[in-house]
Formats: sequence, structure tokens, C-alpha cells
Amino acid sequence: MSGAVSSDVVSLEDLLAARERLHPHVRRTPVMGLRVPTPRGPQEVLFKLELLQVTGVFKVRGAFNALLQTPAEKVLACSGGNHGLAVAHAAAALGKRAIIFVPLTAARLKVEGMQRLGADVRSVGASPREAFQAADDMARDSGLPMIHPYDQAEVIAGQGTLGLELLEQAPEVRHWLMAVGGGGLVAGCSVALEGRAQIIPIEPEGCPGLFEAQAVGHPVAVKSEGCASTSLGPPSLGEVPWMILRDRPNHRLAPCVLVDEGAILRAQGWLWREARLVAEPGGATALAALMSGAWAPADDEPLGVVLCGGNADGLPACE
Repeated sequence: MSGAVSSDVVSLEDLLAARERLHPHVRRTPVMGLRVPTPRGPQEVLFKLELLQVTGVFKVRGAFNALLQTPAEKVLACSGGNHGLAVAHAAAALGKRAIIFVPLTAARLKVEGMQRLGADVRSVGASPREAFQAADDMARDSGLPMIHPYDQAEVIAGQGTLGLELLEQAPEVRHWLMAVGGGGLVAGCSVALEGRAQIIPIEPEGCPGLFEAQAVGHPVAVKSEGCASTSLGPPSLGEVPWMILRDRPNHRLAPCVLVDEGAILRAQGWLWREARLVAEPGGATALAALMSGAWAPADDEPLGVVLCGGNADGLPACE
């Protein structure tokens, strides 16, 4: 998206400033321990319940941080759903107006939520790529600022405040499993967790943006398919997240792990059945890697999973 990508590197100071900025607007979500079934036996896991965040998703952190730093009274956004919901909420709270482009495949619950919050929602195309292009075209023609879902330093710094909370709430955890879409969350949290914990990035097989970027050395266009595509299926990994994540020591970001559709749905169902936690498929993707055995810890160090979103269209199926 032209005009949306910044070359700024997000620093720890940026995250600390964002935390102060966001304090009146977002929740400090809790952590909770659960015993999780895995192919190697039960595993004690500490969960970060970001699905209890305002709007049900971590995206509100980045949306507020970006909107609080622009004087514009009207902004644009493009989204598969969750970022649009976050921008709509932040804009309404700050007395601004938002125009949000979404693909026709965007989840109904999220689109209706944006509309209730007063956003001008415009459905364009069958894929996120087409909606992103429409938003980009309007930004170029109108001069309105774009609040990008992941390829913007201010947004990444906002998402990174979640990482600061992980350090404060669970300093003992050495491995955090996180789902990846455009890369803003893992990029921001990698700055916060530098040298303190390793991030294990997890993607659905149908949305392999980081996996492909790590394979070829740069972001490339990828497919966006499957049950988690409305939250984890951007056209590609973001350029700014990649600038932060590339060529970093392994303690900052591990190789990306892919999980299949069945594993995601089983993890989603388990969270509801065992803990009465409603996670959308994207929000259950990180847990799916552990439960399915796609990723297993190499040691007995404390382990955490970020449940990043709870905007499911209905209650998960329970086997």
C-alpha cells in the first residue's frame, strides 16, 4: 500500500510511550494457567487472555496508538475484520470518523460491529488484496491518513504493549506462542521481549505469510484461505514487521510453524469446552500448534500462549 509503509524501526521507547498513551483506552488483560493436552502428555500453559480486550482483539492497541497521534478528524482503514472493528471503536471514542474497506468475505459479526460504532464500511472484492487496493486508491486520491493494520510503526508500537504486559505478568515464561497475520503483533512483542523470551510464531496452512517470508528472505504475496483467514489472512507479511524481525537472533523469533484447519478448530472447541473461553479461529491458532504437536517445547521452561482474538460468529463446536 503506497504511503502506508514507514521505514522507522520501532524501539522499546516507542512501546513505553504507547503504553502511557493507551492507558485510559485499553484493558490490561489477565493471564490464566491451564493444563493442556498434547501428544506428549498434559502441558502446563499460561494463557494471555487478549480475547477479553476491548473489541475482543489486540488490534485496538495499535488502532488507538495511531489515531491518538494524528490530528485528522477522518481516517481510512483496510481490514479483514478485526482491525476495522478496532479502528471503528477508537475513532468513535476519540470523536473521529472512519471509512473502512473490507472484503466481501469479512466476518458478519465484525462488519456489523463496525457499523454500530458509526464507521462507513465499504465492502470491496472477494479478497483482502482487493479491499486493500481500494483503500490505497482512496488514500492517494483524498489525502486522508491510512491506519494500516500492521505495516505502520505507530500500529506496531501499540501492539507491542501486549509484550510489555507479558513481561510484567509472567516474567518466568521463556516461550510465547503467537498467531501471525500481517506481523504487527509479533514484531511489536519481539521488541518488548528482546532477550527475555522467545516468540514461537504460528500460522494457518492457508495463510502462510511469515512462513514464506522466512523461506525466501522477504515478504511475498500469499494465499488467504481457511477458517482463520478473516483475521490472519492479509495479502502478505508486512514490510515494516519484516524489517524488525529479519536477521534477528533466535531468542527473538523462532521459525514459523504451520497448523492445519482441523487442529485450529479442535483447539477452538477445547477452549470453549474446558475453560468457557470463546476464541475465534485466529485466536486459537497458536494453541493449535501445541495441542496438535506441530510444535513441542525442547525443555521444561515455562510456556505461554497468547489468545489474541475472541470475535467468533458463534459458539465453537464441541466434540
